Amino acid sequence: MSSSKDFKQIINILLLVIPGPIEVADDVLYANAHPSMSHVSAEFIPVFGDCIRYIRKVLFTETAQPFLIAGSGTLGWDQVGANLVVGYDALTDRLLEPGEKALVLHSGYFGDSFADALNTYGAEVDQIKAPLGMAVLEAELENSLMAKKYKIVTFTHVDTSTGVLSNAKRIAETVRRISPETLVVLDGVCSVASEEIRFDDWDIDIVMTATQKGLGTPPGLSIVVASKRALDVFLNRQSTPGSYYASWKKWLHIMQAYEQGKAAYFATPPVNLIYAFRESLNRIVNGSPSLEERFRLHREASKKVPLDDNFAANGMTAVYYPENLAAGDLLPRLASRNVVVAGGLHTEIKDKYFRIGHMGITVVDSHRGDLDTLIKALKESITEAQASKA
Repeated sequence: MSSSKDFKQIINILLLVIPGPIEVADDVLYANAHPSMSHVSAEFIPVFGDCIRYIRKVLFTETAQPFLIAGSGTLGWDQVGANLVVGYDALTDRLLEPGEKALVLHSGYFGDSFADALNTYGAEVDQIKAPLGMAVLEAELENSLMAKKYKIVTFTHVDTSTGVLSNAKRIAETVRRISPETLVVLDGVCSVASEEIRFDDWDIDIVMTATQKGLGTPPGLSIVVASKRALDVFLNRQSTPGSYYASWKKWLHIMQAYEQGKAAYFATPPVNLIYAFRESLNRIVNGSPSLEERFRLHREASKKVPLDDNFAANGMTAVYYPENLAAGDLLPRLASRNVVVAGGLHTEIKDKYFRIGHMGITVVDSHRGDLDTLIKALKESITEAQASKA
């Protein structure tokens, strides 16, 4: 088997250091190339079951229920809205019951998107918007919780548009202290496996994520992990979930069956991707480095491109362009050095900054030298771009 470096040279691909999709280990790519097979075959059932068990280990939970469904991370918003917010009757354009209240902690572009999704399912949504580049302060959350009763509080653990890291443990503690029945929903699309998340210890209710970032697998699988408290809310609801495909009424028994070693069917799972996901999860859970060491390596990587330590994510960084430079000056020069970063996404500053991903094998496999390659290319590109302006 060739090394990652040899494989990259053979097919002449670029170094992908965006905040997802990320670089994928060769063993994961090979697993994704598994021959086609039945999703109810005896060979596939334990593979799916392993993925359910392994994702619990990544999130440090013993009892939470994972849902692994074909789709992007965005499907996680639909799962939360459809299953935990009161149902909506599109034919009569009315709520089946009074709208549930949701509080969205906004630290960037994806806070607005989550709020929009919840509105779609009939929730009455309030937002607390942090200043650009910051997370919502604990005092603001306290004031909102004391002023109104919310069914759910949501936050983006790492907002991919800003690189802002919210303090998940402190948010959950604050909600439990003031409004213990409120569900705590963590959008971890850009944080799972690069940021520490202790689901049980922190008393979180929902973690939603996707395969293509810290979990080191190609895109295509939506992952939602639900606490017993969240499942009880779902099972005791009086109205039908607001989605057909995203309904846990369809998926709960599927997940339970595969974990128990039995086949079940509602919609076809992405068989090859689940083989790849199992390979990546096995590396994360049972391989070297350990989970704790993996978190440490991500913290160290983030210090190589330092910003405000109070809010800086460990798996990605948002960087302003140097004075007098713009995307057209820098990004093509990086690409000419076989390095791909991401442009700006936040509407207020879209043309003023770019984003770097430093997660997964780019961080934990030091033999690849990805971070050194990135930093060298970045310095050379900035120097060249500035010289061209002189």
